[in-house]
Formats: sequence, C-alpha cells, structure tokens
Amino acid sequence: MTKMCLAVALAVALSGCRHGPPRAPAIGEAYVGPGTLQIRSDIPPQSSTVATVKHGDRLEILHRRRRFMFVRTPSGAEGWTDEGQLLAAEDMAYLRDLAARAAKMPVQGQGTTYAELNVHTQPSKSAPSFFQIKEKEKVDVLMHVVTPRVDLPRKPLLPPPAKKPKAPPKKTEAKQPKYPPPPMPKPPGLPPNWEELSKTPKPDDDEPPPAEEPDDKPPAPSDEWSLVRNREGQSGWILTRRLVMAIPDEVAQYAEGRHIVSYFALGQLRDGDTNKPTWLWTTIGNGTAPYDFDSFRVFTWSLRRHRYETAHIERNLHGYAPVLLKDVEFSAAGKSGAEPTKGKYPGFSVCVENRDGERVRREFVLLTNVVRYAGEQPCEAPAPMETLKLPSALKTTPEPPPPPATSSFQRLKQRVRGWFGK
Repeated sequence: MTKMCLAVALAVALSGCRHGPPRAPAIGEAYVGPGTLQIRSDIPPQSSTVATVKHGDRLEILHRRRRFMFVRTPSGAEGWTDEGQLLAAEDMAYLRDLAARAAKMPVQGQGTTYAELNVHTQPSKSAPSFFQIKEKEKVDVLMHVVTPRVDLPRKPLLPPPAKKPKAPPKKTEAKQPKYPPPPMPKPPGLPPNWEELSKTPKPDDDEPPPAEEPDDKPPAPSDEWSLVRNREGQSGWILTRRLVMAIPDEVAQYAEGRHIVSYFALGQLRDGDTNKPTWLWTTIGNGTAPYDFDSFRVFTWSLRRHRYETAHIERNLHGYAPVLLKDVEFSAAGKSGAEPTKGKYPGFSVCVENRDGERVRREFVLLTNVVRYAGEQPCEAPAPMETLKLPSALKTTPEPPPPPATSSFQRLKQRVRGWFGK
C-alpha cells in the first residue's frame, strides 16, 4: 500500500512538472506606443521575434536591464523591448483625450502626402509613431502649432535601484616627521609706491568704449506641426512641411510660394457641364509665427474667362484658427434699388487682431460671386490644449529577489509533502 501511494504521488509530481515553472510576477504595466511592435527573445535587435503586438496593447513588465524591458504580452509570450517604445497609462489617457477633442474640431481642409508619413503621439520627432499616412491618402487637417525642436526627456519607466550608502572614510592620523621642517620665511614687504599702484586709472577720452555684446540671441530652432485625423478617427501629429494641402492645382498655382494653412469650398458655379467651386484659403509666409495665418483670399470662377479670379483678399493680418463656415445675417439690396432684404446668406468668419491688438471675428457673406463684409464680434480664444508634455513614468513595485536555488530532488520532495498534507 505504501509503494502504491508513493507511485501515485510521484506521478502527480511529474505531471505537475510538465506545466513548466510558475509565471514571474509583474512589477508594472505599460502600453505599446508604435502601430506594431516586435517582442524579441533577447536584447540584440537580430534576436528572433516571439510575438508582435499592436498600439495600445497592455504589457506586463517583469524586470528590466538598463533601458530594456522584459515584458509579457496579452497572449502570454515573454520577451524584450526598448522602453522608448512603451507608454504609461497617463500617456494613453492623453491620447484618448486628444482623439475626443479632435473629433469635435472643425476641419480646416484636407492634406495628403507623396510618401508614407509617420503620425506621432506628440508634436515631437522623439515621440512614438502609432500609425502612418499612406502615399496619396487624404486626412483632415485640424490645427497647427509651433513647438521647440527638442527631444522629450523621458522619465524612467521604473525607478532606479537604490544606491548603497557609502561608508565614511576612515580617519587616519598623520604621521609626525622624524625631523621638523624648517620655519617658513617672512613674506616680502610692500613696495614704496604701493598707494600709487593701487589707484584706478582714469579712462582716456580718445580711447573708444568697449563694444557691447548684442542682447539679441538667435531664436531657438522650432518646428511647425499639424494635428490630423484619418478616416478611422485616429488623431495625431505630423510635420507640416511634409503635408500638402489637397486644394486643386488650378487654385494652388496662385500660392506664390506661400504656405496654404487652410482651405474651404464656399459654393459652386455651373460652367457648361461642370461645377466650379468657390474657394477660400488662408496662407502664411515662410518661417514660424505666433499666429496661424497672415492673409486670406476668395477665388471665384469667371464664366467669361473660364478661370479662377480673386474676389476678395486681405493681407498683413494676424489671424487665428479656426476659420468657420456659417450662415451670416446680412442686409442685401436688390438690383432695382428696392428696400434691402435682411436674411441669412452662406458665408464665413475669420478671427483676426484689430488695430488695438484685440481678437475679433469678422464675418463675410458670399452673394453668388461677390464677397461682402457683414460685421464683427469678439473672438473667444479656444480652450488651451497641452500639445507637448513629458512622457509619464509607470507606477511599479520593487522587483522581487530571485528565489534560492533548489535541486530536483528537493522540489519533488516538497510536492510529495504537499500531496499528503505534511
């Protein structure tokens, strides 16, 4: 009977060994930053791939080695990745908030690109890229910002290990020399004319004054970024200079080297068998500025010349996004000189600074192919958006020490004792 019990216990212990060692406990969590991320079997990049995860997938952090993390995927695969490819829970909340706010923003035009373009979580080249714009794919352009060209100093995902306190240096008594050193000589005395030498000489009138250093320092390098949204509703940041606004070439040819910030179709005119939209655009010159555009222009189709011509233009402005399309209240007089009729007409409004430096929203209406000023009202500044923030650190627990090594016989003995309740 005893031999049978030992055989059963041994079989149970061996069957338990087939399941492998117990899973290591997680010391923290992180989320995948890029669109796809390969988890590798070892730290070197040429190591084999054990799993491929997608943006937003939750990973368990098991332990770290310098800037590399050993993680566990949702499927249970374990491997290594770079901490620069991981996001904290606060970073994911920031992206969700950005997508929610971007869904409510008015579209300022559509943009496209001639090559694949990375879309970043923040307006910085060092931020993770979590999806791409394909060649000739169109995206909605929502806003522009100018940010300093700096790398985001990433906080460590895990706190650094505590350093052992250094022991205070042992005090050693200086040994007395066998023979005492000779006495120091007396310092030399002052020269007889020391008072004359100590006087400050008066400046010579013929001597030119010293050149003053210029106070103006060169501006720090910066980049212009655009917030875009694709068809799936994903929103992120791309370099504005890599984006081409998708306004037709027959209108874009009049840009004269200026950057098109936004564009809109105000209406249509029929010319034969085709419809020709009436276009509004905002532009800005080269360089970065604290405002979004410095001119706007309306193009209408000429039925006589069969080409686009300028119906209205204003330059040298300090304009701010967004430009809004709306129905505007306006009093229009008829051709026969009848009483003006008051009503709402299709139009638009732009937010610009007046002569006093105050922001006002000027409204315009489009009457077929004529643009008329309809008034202005105070322009409320949009709610501030945190566009550039440091990546957050993860909340983790200290990594547990490794268990003491045990032999196979000791592990088997422990399993047998557990089976009999001893």
